[in-house]
Amino acid sequence: MAHRPKRTFRQRRADSSDSDSTQEPFAEPGAPREHADLGPAEEGLPSGGGRAEAAELPRRAWGRGRGRVWASSRHAARAAPRLDRGSDVPESRAVDLSTDEEDGTHRSSESKDDQSSSSSSSSSLEEEFTSLVNIPDAAFIQAAYRKRELARAQEDYISLDVKHAFTIPGMRKNTEYPESEPDDHENIIPFTPKLQTLRQKMAEETAARNEETSEDSEEDKKYQDIWEQQQMRKAVKITKGRDIDLSHSSESQTVKKFDASISFPPVNLEIIKKQLNTRLTLLQDTHRSHLREYEKYIQDVKSSKSTIQNLENSSNQVLNFKFYKSMKVYVDNLIDCLNKKIINIQEIESAMHALLVKQAMIFMKRRQDELKHESAYLQQLSRKAEMSTNRSLAIDEKTQWILEEIESRRARRRQARVLSGNCTHQEGTSSDDELSSDMIDFQKSQGDILQDHKKIFEDVHDDFCNIQNILLKFQQWREKFPDSYYEAFISLCIPKLLNPLIRFQLIDWNPLKFDSIGLKQMPWFTSIEEFIDSSMEDSKKEDSSDKKILSTVISKTIIPRLTDFVEFIWDPLSTSQTTNLITQSRMILEEHSTCENEVISKGKQDLLKPIVSRMKKAIDDDVFIPLYPESAVENRMSPHSKFQERQFWSGLKLFRNILLWNELLPEDTLQELGLGKLLNRYLITALLNAIPGPDVVKKCNQIAACLPEKWFQNSAMRTSFPQLEYFIQFLLQSARKLSTSEIRDEVKEIILILVKIKALNQAESFIEEYHLDHLKSVIKEV
Repeated sequence: MAHRPKRTFRQRRADSSDSDSTQEPFAEPGAPREHADLGPAEEGLPSGGGRAEAAELPRRAWGRGRGRVWASSRHAARAAPRLDRGSDVPESRAVDLSTDEEDGTHRSSESKDDQSSSSSSSSSLEEEFTSLVNIPDAAFIQAAYRKRELARAQEDYISLDVKHAFTIPGMRKNTEYPESEPDDHENIIPFTPKLQTLRQKMAEETAARNEETSEDSEEDKKYQDIWEQQQMRKAVKITKGRDIDLSHSSESQTVKKFDASISFPPVNLEIIKKQLNTRLTLLQDTHRSHLREYEKYIQDVKSSKSTIQNLENSSNQVLNFKFYKSMKVYVDNLIDCLNKKIINIQEIESAMHALLVKQAMIFMKRRQDELKHESAYLQQLSRKAEMSTNRSLAIDEKTQWILEEIESRRARRRQARVLSGNCTHQEGTSSDDELSSDMIDFQKSQGDILQDHKKIFEDVHDDFCNIQNILLKFQQWREKFPDSYYEAFISLCIPKLLNPLIRFQLIDWNPLKFDSIGLKQMPWFTSIEEFIDSSMEDSKKEDSSDKKILSTVISKTIIPRLTDFVEFIWDPLSTSQTTNLITQSRMILEEHSTCENEVISKGKQDLLKPIVSRMKKAIDDDVFIPLYPESAVENRMSPHSKFQERQFWSGLKLFRNILLWNELLPEDTLQELGLGKLLNRYLITALLNAIPGPDVVKKCNQIAACLPEKWFQNSAMRTSFPQLEYFIQFLLQSARKLSTSEIRDEVKEIILILVKIKALNQAESFIEEYHLDHLKSVIKEV
């Protein structure tokens, strides 16, 4: 049989057992293991020259390095029982050497610690191997081959690849005829992975995704099981291989015993004494440190007891803390409640204010429209009279309806005055604010707003919406802890806290109405007054800051509310509104002036300034006294005369309403408004165009009656104000005209008017000029 060609690829061991051994060629995992293990020893057996070739086995085994022999000699004792019983001991050792050489190739994953355990016996086995090499016959090799195949079939070995166990197809089919195994060139070594179909790739990817979560734990468990199995096998193999060595080594080992012949250094009393002194010194130091710690602990106990006693004696601090904490929680809740309700309060307040403004604008617009249409109608009548035409006057329907409406309201007012017995009333001095369909709608809307107003605090406890209850909380604080109360400047915080609640109570308050509640009768006013009075009793300070609470509330809450009424709702031509507004303003300013400071002075100016501006606007917009020819006003029953009379008395009414503010507004301001802008510009102009007579004197008496007596209280005053100079000259002119006529009684009335307004020098000159000696007594009485 021809020799096989030499192999071009050999399998090398994964790890070398000795540092000086050469590395073997490495085979692919797919190559048959028997070719890598047996080598040429198997090639020559079937051809008859097996012994000659088998004799090379020891030399090849030796040539591959000592490490391989050392690894195979470990299993020499174990491989002997697996041989046939008829074989002698030397042959079995030689065969087992080759068998173990094959097994050693597949057990290359053993650890180095097992290899080091048998390194002591490797040299003896090598010498024994060289002296006892016997070439086995064919039957012996066949039996060893079968046993090796049987062991591989049972997987009684550690695979080099722990993940995939490679099986060679055809290895178990023909175990009796090793000659039928394929040659090396027939086994194709796969160097690249086998190509897979698309279905196989998709299956692998699906399996990898499904096992992704548990892959790490399963691999760890798998490696752990494999490692444990390897360690168990190693332990079994080492135990079997070392039984004989352990028996020899146990005999050679001797137990160490105490040798009495060993001598110790000499000991004397000085050394013992020195050691005892040292020990005693250490103990004393330790004792002293313990004593110091003990004393420290005693002091700590005493201080702790004193602290406990002090805390027990000062239990009021706990109560104080509880009070402050409860007060803080209460104030926080109060602020949260007011922050939520202030939005509803502003909405209701704005709705009520808009409703009142709308009503005021309706009355003002109606008065101005009626004045414009009536004046236009009278002008048309004057032009018709001048042209002396008999054609009927063309009047549009709107003007006709307005004139009829005016006359109907005047007729109702006349009837009401007759029933009341007031026969001295002058046309043009009525307020002209009778109820109409608009007033009915106004009352309905006002009722709806007041219903919503009642629902704002219906879900709030009285401690958070009742001003008296809120002030009681702060009064308790002031009584218990006055120092902290005043240090916290509570008197500055209370007006801000009460502002939403006071505005809530002022929603249905109208200072222009006659039946409106007074400021001092309001619940919030009485609550604040009681709080201030109790503050004066509790606090011994004369300058207690709580006295400023009421004035601050008035300045920050009441005056802005009243200012809105003055600017947008108040009608200066209405005497009732002006009287009520003056009453409320006087009361507010009196309470406001209890504590004088810059803030209060500013609040007073904020109220008076819009009052002056509103009266100026009324003089410019609402005063209109037309001037007609003498022929048009000679007849007292003519429309022109009636219209002129009504407009004069309307201007005189505004003059009276302006001078009602004499106790609140400065004198120079009133004189500028009443005398300079209204009397000299409008009223005297109308009087100059009137026919001298009793009516003119009556009007002059009404003008003089409107002037405040406070202005003329100075007894040394002989000349009146400069603003009254035009009025005085008109009086003297009227007196001259009346003195020449038959009407002389009115001259006396004019002299009395001059005396009343302190125009004494002008009165005396007129009496002397016209020799009215009987009127000198009037001047003397003054």
